[in-house]
Amino acid sequence: MPRILLIDDDEHLAAPLASYLARFDFVLDSATRPTEGLARLRATAYDAAILDVMLPEMDGFALCREIRKESDIPIVMLTARGDVMDRVVGLELGADDYLPKPFEPRELVARLQTILRRQRTEPTRAREQRRVFQDLVIELETREVLRQGEKLDLTSTEFELLAMLAAEPGKVFSRDDILNRLRGHEADLYTRAVDIVVSRLRRKLEPLDCIKTLRNAGYTLAVGKVEAA
Repeated sequence: MPRILLIDDDEHLAAPLASYLARFDFVLDSATRPTEGLARLRATAYDAAILDVMLPEMDGFALCREIRKESDIPIVMLTARGDVMDRVVGLELGADDYLPKPFEPRELVARLQTILRRQRTEPTRAREQRRVFQDLVIELETREVLRQGEKLDLTSTEFELLAMLAAEPGKVFSRDDILNRLRGHEADLYTRAVDIVVSRLRRKLEPLDCIKTLRNAGYTLAVGKVEAA
């Protein structure tokens, strides 16, 4: 059963949410303070984390940054107002998804199921387990990426995006295509999320300049394939 950690200072949220998630075979643990949450993440192998933005000690954005220093665990951010800037900041820091408060528990379940399904299933459903380009190696089975021989620390969403582009080098994927494929359901109009993830991935791939933008069209991986094994 997937184990999820909720970090939210609302003491009345965890118990009913845990009961609801149990109906879908999720186990929910909770922490009301970021320091407690970080300790739990270091001690237990969680499958995903849910972070509230408004927290004592440090806000959810700072907490997301701290988690990303140590782990690529999928993260869902809870934003009190559903503010666009909250979403932008969360995604820039490495969050995989966001959900405005108040939220419907069933929608949270759907988001968690989508994220975990992405991790369990090979992102491109291709038979290849290894893709080798000039100065770039993508290991689909171990989810490792080597840039000029150096292992990159990518979030789950960044890896999914790179694997998706690498499945068909030269093919142009629109922003809507990317949102629909990565999130597993019809995307809303918030296509800015794709630009954020692409920008973050580009920075990590530097000095390689392999993700190209085609104006009013989308993104493509412009790099020659060396081998496939």
